[in-house]
Amino acid sequence: MTVFLGLGIAGIVLLALSLIFDGILEGLFGGVLDGLFDGLLSLPVVAGFLSMFGFGGAIMLGATGLGGAAATGVGLAAGVAAGWLAWKFSRALMRDRTDATPRGTDLVGTSGAVVTAIPADGYGEVLLRLAGQPVKLAAKSAVPVARGAEIWVEASLSSTSVAVRPVER
Repeated sequence: MTVFLGLGIAGIVLLALSLIFDGILEGLFGGVLDGLFDGLLSLPVVAGFLSMFGFGGAIMLGATGLGGAAATGVGLAAGVAAGWLAWKFSRALMRDRTDATPRGTDLVGTSGAVVTAIPADGYGEVLLRLAGQPVKLAAKSAVPVARGAEIWVEASLSSTSVAVRPVER
């Protein structure tokens, strides 16, 4: 029973360490194993197998008393199932992609409002929406624009400033 519990605890410790060192087993041997097992040797998979092998064997041994061979068989089956699930979940998470990061050029053509009046050929401030979030940027215009006026973004001058023109209706 002690051996099975020790393996289960070692699997939990290995799972905690996988938060820091994931991918190290796949990178061993100069990348020879890279892509060979398609993530089957990742630390979460090995940790899942090891912990369920240990705890499954301990539960079988303690609950039935059938002996070490039966406990090893049940622990092995539980370990394989846990390792396979960890592998499938990690593959699903790795395929999950996010949207592209918004850039300043995405603002060109959007409308906004002037927060601080813009003098002719000078800078003021405008409030725009970038990816659904309000963004306050410095703004330059060829003509003076009053506070509260609606503007269109003509160009992105830098990461913090834009060129605008007033909307005429």
